[in-house]
Amino acid sequence: MLDTYREVVTPEGVALRLPAAGPVPRALAWGIDLCIRLVLLFIGGLVFGLLGDGGMGAYLVVMFLLLWFYHVAFEAMWDGRTPGKRALGLRVVASNGAPVGWMGSFLRNLLRTVDMLPVGYAFGLVASYADPWGRRLGDMVAGTLVVHDVRRHDTATTPPEPAMAPPEPLLPHEQAAMVAFAERAPRLTAARQAELADLAQPLTGQHGAAGVARLYGIANWLLGRR
Repeated sequence: MLDTYREVVTPEGVALRLPAAGPVPRALAWGIDLCIRLVLLFIGGLVFGLLGDGGMGAYLVVMFLLLWFYHVAFEAMWDGRTPGKRALGLRVVASNGAPVGWMGSFLRNLLRTVDMLPVGYAFGLVASYADPWGRRLGDMVAGTLVVHDVRRHDTATTPPEPAMAPPEPLLPHEQAAMVAFAERAPRLTAARQAELADLAQPLTGQHGAAGVARLYGIANWLLGRR
């Protein structure tokens, strides 16, 4: 959906569109990571159990590291992705689009203890539904954001519709909206494209597929593809 994009501008003046991830894919990624940790704890229990009482202390250290630093280590060292997030095409970034650092990752994961209250991540779930970018409380405090890793997808190109000048001069933000539509629409269903194109009917004078084609033509004209 287009309204889940967080748009930020880097200090270099580059505009970034960050597709924020909702609670469902994040929960699935967390579930995968939980299964991985449980398997590692089980294997560790078997291995350290062979050492008798001396292995119990080492097992407790491993348990502590897996429970508290599994997410932190992967996010800080693996470009914001745990194995679960990688499997779901997600990653953690700073709110300005920069890579998440050790401090940001540590803080957001430390505050999981608050998001989990009173049971079943209730606080975190309510916060993520209330926030326009699906952030839980830990993300809000740490200044982080979980996004879909757009680098995994093929870059969609604007369909080769004949370039067409807009019927009237467009303001800069209107031009940006036209180009943004042309860049993102190929990833949407035909029905969603038509729904969005109908919003621009006062400009295009067309409905449905004809309106979509007209918007592509205007975008190509704005991009100089004549």
